[in-house]
Amino acid sequence: MATKPWYHAGLRFECQGCGRCCTGDPGYVWVEDEEIAALANALQMSREEFEQLFVRWVGQRRSLVELPNGDCVFFDNQSRRCRVYELRPRQCRTWPFWESNVRSNQAWQQTCRVCPGSGQGPVVPRETVERLVAVIRI
Repeated sequence: MATKPWYHAGLRFECQGCGRCCTGDPGYVWVEDEEIAALANALQMSREEFEQLFVRWVGQRRSLVELPNGDCVFFDNQSRRCRVYELRPRQCRTWPFWESNVRSNQAWQQTCRVCPGSGQGPVVPRETVERLVAVIRI
């Protein structure tokens, strides 16, 4: 019999729209070919132009660029919203259900301290948490 994960009853999460996941300390928003192509298309630019303006190489991977203050290049500081929300990368779509955030109760409690929506709202079932964790390993 498999051991149940510590979050077997699910985890609470409800986005508060604060924008903290898009701002602050420098980091990476990993993007893949399909995401780059979709974003370029939505912004009515060539893929090459999009990559030149909005993508940087980090080792063998690509990340969206950040503004000098650490904010994502697509974060609108006035509205506190993502300018490409419908096409946001999978890393953004799966927050806060990343392997690093749910590996232990302690990791989840740390996530709750930095994200006001984590630990709040309706319960996200274990199956959904695991499906989202499997999308991207962070």
